Amino acid sequence: QVRLVESGGGLVQAGGSLRLSCAASGSIFSFNRMGWYRQAPGKQRELVASITSGGSTSYVDSLKGRFTISRDNAKNTVYLQMNSLKPEDTAVYSCNLDQIRTIYWGQGTQVTVSS
Repeated sequence: QVRLVESGGGLVQAGGSLRLSCAASGSIFSFNRMGWYRQAPGKQRELVASITSGGSTSYVDSLKGRFTISRDNAKNTVYLQMNSLKPEDTAVYSCNLDQIRTIYWGQGTQVTVSS
């Protein structure tokens, strides 16, 4: 079994920064992909960014340049550095881990950006 725990969310003013963390524990295989998703009120969940255990990254085009995903394989932890935050970035941010065709999800962390 795999457990994902996110942290780092909170309230920030527009233009500010936050760094989210997601720590995975349990049966983690050396090859996997971890990603960050977000869901704003009344909207569908969308992919923000993902990163493989080899370090290959993928971003939604609209967030390139402001958000950066990274990971520490030794700690089974993925990070999301969010800069120049905007009110429209307000959402619940969740991480997932995709390995051996099974996807695991964390509980999510709230990010609120005030104008």
